[in-house]
This record gives sequence, C-alpha cells and structure tokens, in this order.
Amino acid sequence: MPTNERSGELAVVTGASGGIGEQIAAGLARTGATVVLVARDRTRLDLARDRIRRAVPGADLETEAVDLSNLAGVGALADRLGERAPSVVVSNAAVIAPLDDRTPDGMHRSLVTNHLAPYLLLRRLAERPTDAPRRFVVVGASPTGLARTPVDLDDLDPRSGRGLGWPPSFRPFVAYARTKNMNAMFVYALASRLAGTATTVNGAHPGIIRGDLGRDTRGALKAFGALCGVLAADTVTGADTPVWLATSREAEGVTGEFFVKRRAVRTAPHTTDPERVERLWRESARLVGLPAEHVPSPGPHPTGS
Repeated sequence: MPTNERSGELAVVTGASGGIGEQIAAGLARTGATVVLVARDRTRLDLARDRIRRAVPGADLETEAVDLSNLAGVGALADRLGERAPSVVVSNAAVIAPLDDRTPDGMHRSLVTNHLAPYLLLRRLAERPTDAPRRFVVVGASPTGLARTPVDLDDLDPRSGRGLGWPPSFRPFVAYARTKNMNAMFVYALASRLAGTATTVNGAHPGIIRGDLGRDTRGALKAFGALCGVLAADTVTGADTPVWLATSREAEGVTGEFFVKRRAVRTAPHTTDPERVERLWRESARLVGLPAEHVPSPGPHPTGS
C-alpha cells in the first residue's frame, strides 16, 4: 500500500508507459501522491497503469495520452496540469529518431521530444504563481559520455549534419546525445531563473538502462544498442536517483545540480558556460513561441544548499 507521506500531492511523469518512466511513476505512487502518467500511446499507458496498480495496490494513478513531439499538445498539457499545481514533475521522455523524422512543425523529433517539450512544459508550469514547494527533475544522460558531444548552437535542429560523425547510421545517436546535453543546460538555466522561489530544478543520469529508445535504429547504431542492452542495468535501478530527487528530505532545497547515483557531479564546461546556456534558452524560447524573458513565480527561498 502507498504511504501517506505525500497524500494529496500531485506528481507528473513523462515517458511513463514503460521503462524508467514507469518505475519512477511506481516509486512516486508508493509515497501516496496522485501520479499522472504521460506518454503518447494510450494502450501502452493503460498497460503501464495496470502494472503499477498490481505492484502498488491502492496507487492513485491518472493517464494523459500526449505526443510530446507535438508542441501544441505539450502546451495544452501544461495548461491542464497548471490548473492543478503539481508538486513534482519528472521529465523523462526521450527518443532516438532518424534525422529525417520530422514533427508537424518541421523539426527533428528527438529535438522536440527530448528538449523542447520539457522546456515548454516545465517553463509554463514554473511561471504559474505558487507559494508551495515544487521539485522539477529532468532525466538526462551520462555527463562523462556526453562530454565530447557539445550542442551545436548554430544547428539545434540538425539539418546540416555538421559534426554528427561517421558512420551515417550512428548520427541519430549523436543528435540524441546533443539533446541530452541540452537537458543539463536547461536545468541550469531554469534553476537560475527560479532562484529565491520554492521551486527546485535538478538533473539526473539514470545509468545505461534497458529500453526501446532506439527502436527505429539500424546499422552500427542498432549493434551498439544491442551491446549496451547486454551491459545495461534494470529499470528499477535507473529510477532510483530521479525518485530520490523528487521525494527525499536530503534533496529538499537543492537546486541547479546534476546527479549520478544520488551524488551531485560536474557536467562538461560546454554545458555550464553562461553564454552558451543563455543562448540555448533564448533559441529554445524562439522555437516554442515564448518570449525569452522568464517571469519566476513567487515563493520562499528553498531551504538547503
């Protein structure tokens, strides 16, 4: 049975129809929170909800079938959730899409799903006035593994193919890696804008986890994914740090950090450079149709480091 620790609170998890996202949702459900599972496929969402209810009897679960590569749908989701003031939002959804896989807005599906969707969702929620503590967690990737794939700020939506390497079948993974560096940069940018409020923002690397991020991959990338699958940890292990950041007393008040195995770590200098971080923020705002300026919501300063 769920505990009553967070009874009455609302938590949101994107990419919750399987894998790490499902396990994060289950972990939050165990605290007694009402958990909204967000993913594209309604059938898979319903199956995940049923699995969580079997694992966590009495879990209070809701589903939102939203395609996070559709910015209009993400904006509508932000409106619906904003009315309910969630206290926890875990942005977990991510894909590795072929470079020619474009959204209705004409942008690369990995860019939209992995970066622009959390940018739009969390920013819109953050700008909702509240005095209540909130925790935003963005699931990223290995800071060590990403150190050699800096974001190309002149080619966010990878059309030129510049710097994506060889062989061509591996390029979607490099584009994906860039979006994961965008996740860290977004964490730092949003946390700095929310300094002095009751909302904290942190990133987390779940480890190399079995999943279907690369279900559309082929060639060398497909072989690489198969090898990673042999070495990967289970999804319960991957969910540990995001759930800890979202619920633990140790993480209360901590903001603007990136965590691996519950420990704050440094990410690559190209992700922390203030000019680069600000430029990504402004370009992301342009792509989602928001002003570059951010209006932080009121609230007391977080207690903690």
